[in-house]
Amino acid sequence: MAVNRVPVLKRCRSLGLEPGFLGIDKRSNRELRRANRKMSEYGSQLREKQKAKFIYGVLEKPFRNYFEKASRMKGQVGENLMILLESRLDNVIFRLGWARTRREARQIVGHRHVLVNGKIVNIPSYLIKAGDTVEIKEKAKSSERYKEIIEMTSGRIVPTWLESDKENLKGAVKALPSREEIDVPVDELQIVELYSK
Repeated sequence: MAVNRVPVLKRCRSLGLEPGFLGIDKRSNRELRRANRKMSEYGSQLREKQKAKFIYGVLEKPFRNYFEKASRMKGQVGENLMILLESRLDNVIFRLGWARTRREARQIVGHRHVLVNGKIVNIPSYLIKAGDTVEIKEKAKSSERYKEIIEMTSGRIVPTWLESDKENLKGAVKALPSREEIDVPVDELQIVELYSK
């Protein structure tokens, strides 16, 4: 399995991203210096795609598959793409506040700690639907790890499209998110332009 091993803060700096969007509290003291280079249209489109891939932890081939799926759906392609990325199981676990970062959420799902509608799901890219219930399985609930995570993520706001019971580690998907509810700093129109060339 391919893994992105680039240092997170370095990658955030190069993409002009705040580490907070990844659930990371650290800040880099360094500044990115570019010698008056003007970015081309293609360069800015590519950067937007790299941002989306980096934030959600998706590699190129799955990302292209999401784009193709989004283009077959009704509505605007860019919005559909963001909704598909946002409704991945690892992202939902992160949004519910059961993981500090999306990478940690991916690990939690991979370790078979997550039940969707009462069944174990260990695929981080599993797409959640409106009305689904998500919970951490009983054995894992009592572990010290989740107590620490809940303490650290207690200040994080759970989006309106999700319902979270942090004490019992249960949650529900009230509806799929709209683009306005997704607070990710990505210009999806540029991604659509890049792929439609």
